[in-house]
Amino acid sequence: MDLVFSRLDDSVARFTISGATPAFANALRRSMIGEVPTLAIEDVRIYDNTSVLFDEILAHRLGLIPIKTDLSQFGRRSECSCEGRGCPHCTISFTLSVEGPGTVISGDLISMDPRTTPVHNNIPIVKLWETQKVVLEATAELNTGNEHAKWQPTLACGYKEFPIITIHDTCDGCGKCIVECARDILEISENKVHVRVVNGETKERDCSMCRLCQIACMNSGIGENPAVIIGADNTKFIFVVESDGSLLVKEIIERALLHIKSRSTDLTDALQDISMEGL
Repeated sequence: MDLVFSRLDDSVARFTISGATPAFANALRRSMIGEVPTLAIEDVRIYDNTSVLFDEILAHRLGLIPIKTDLSQFGRRSECSCEGRGCPHCTISFTLSVEGPGTVISGDLISMDPRTTPVHNNIPIVKLWETQKVVLEATAELNTGNEHAKWQPTLACGYKEFPIITIHDTCDGCGKCIVECARDILEISENKVHVRVVNGETKERDCSMCRLCQIACMNSGIGENPAVIIGADNTKFIFVVESDGSLLVKEIIERALLHIKSRSTDLTDALQDISMEGL
């Protein structure tokens, strides 16, 4: 199995996996979304709320604010040595006190740890009019997206099979397929359609597999079979992953792969135990 990155920065990754199966690709996607832990606000104690929002809606909005997470610093509350009571190793506390007029934003949350703060300081929470105010305490803890969407570390996470564009010798270079292609992937050269090459790479990977070019080719009256065929390689997958900023996208990918490895090891051990019992 080969993994090649075409883009990798703090928040976005685009990569291709070759020699994999659809089952593995989907397992990786699901692991990145639901099995990589992050911090999110879980408990809110509201002392004063005269805003237009009910307490429950205010708490819900706080829970959806992404928080910078250091997985080497925090562990799950249920597995902590404090036995779930809450300590600096499994929870982080925030306070908020704002009086109107003005808008309460994520930057108004004051963290007990300056390294663990909201990813963005300008996320609006609620608008306050004159004399209105919000005073509260909030506690964030570590969990995964399988428990609630607020613990998902990704904003976007998906994949597609690698597109394969086959152009047969029956192509007469009419150009109707090029007109239909919204992503400017095809071009005419020597009276025949070809896949464009940009910076030494073919634009084939950008194909959305809408097959509009294939339909246009058939409608040109070429015969029973189109000259342009759109297919896919089900052993090669293009991934796009975008982090919400709580974790680096590289760490999300690494943690997801480690989770798959751990689950596979557990399954192998269980099967070996069953085999031994059968003997």
